[in-house]
Amino acid sequence: MPPTGIAVDVTDHHHSHQDYKHRFDPTHANGNGAQIAEDEEEDIYREVRKQTRYSDGTVKLRNPNIELMDQDILYHLALGSESHDLNEMFGDVKFVCMGGTPKRMENFAHFIMNEIGYKLPAGTMLQDISAYSYRYSMYKVGPVLCVSHGMGTPSVSILMHEMIKLMYHAKCQDPVFIRIGTCGGIGVEGGTVIITEDALDGQLRNSHEFTILGETIHRPAKLDKKLARELKALASPDDPYDTIIGKTLCTNDFYEGQGRLDGAFCDFSESDKMAYLEKLSANGVVNIEMESTIFAALTYHAGIKAAVVCVALLNRLNGDQVNAPKEVMNEWQARPQILVARYIRKVLAQKGQLKGIFGAQGSIKSPRRFKLVQQESQAHE
Repeated sequence: MPPTGIAVDVTDHHHSHQDYKHRFDPTHANGNGAQIAEDEEEDIYREVRKQTRYSDGTVKLRNPNIELMDQDILYHLALGSESHDLNEMFGDVKFVCMGGTPKRMENFAHFIMNEIGYKLPAGTMLQDISAYSYRYSMYKVGPVLCVSHGMGTPSVSILMHEMIKLMYHAKCQDPVFIRIGTCGGIGVEGGTVIITEDALDGQLRNSHEFTILGETIHRPAKLDKKLARELKALASPDDPYDTIIGKTLCTNDFYEGQGRLDGAFCDFSESDKMAYLEKLSANGVVNIEMESTIFAALTYHAGIKAAVVCVALLNRLNGDQVNAPKEVMNEWQARPQILVARYIRKVLAQKGQLKGIFGAQGSIKSPRRFKLVQQESQAHE
């Protein structure tokens, strides 16, 4: 039996689905809310890594079916393992940065380009690699992949499956995934940058609940605490805002699920709402959003180091609606990007790769299959 909380390899056919279902107990794993000791956490990550990495550090999938397929079509990215040379296009990717909207990630792509000293070849411009999918947007800036993930856990789940498979097909070595987003703060003011320590679901469990083949499965929603500390250490005393680490509540709804009074329906009072928010605060929750548990659960299950960095758009203890002026909102939303850019710059500088980074811009291996992938992706409306 692996250490408590480990994500079990579903390719182990000696164990039944029912056995797998019970091998992670989020209540037991958290010890009634106590943090797992860091040395035990490291042991668990090492065990996960054995199941999710080849000896050279490239991503290993927990799905033997993929290797048996003639082509793996990543429908929602408009890419395919045989229509595109994914290794040439994405093999140098070290950082996958995700955010909700296509425009935010396009802006981040231009921002990170300047931050890491990446220069496009003369006469070229950034291109949305997944434009033909009409669902997600993707921009590549050297070793940085900037991708929009939409809103809510279902949208993120679809993207994450295909991004993890993309890392596998591209033979990326030890990629780092970072979600850059917005959130509602609890007891923190608008503009505060929040690095997620633990992602909790609506019942304050540090896990994400899946229904697979009609059965309920819990997977640990764990993020890399060392990475969180590294990001926090890059906050500057000169920043005109606070950067903190705390627990994040992930909900499946923007209105009732987050205790808002301004939805189309509301069957609770303001005092009920405030009692709920105070309860969250007492449990260490500092912000609410809609993507962190699925992001954490899938990256952890894939053995990928990951972090969530958001900016609070308001303090929910003071109200439900975001009233900050547009120019203020734009400045606030840039703050997580600045912190993540500092981390990427630091890592690349340590490897001597901060300047002169020229990754492959993409290559079509089979024009015929390329056209078929576009048609297949467009058919899945």
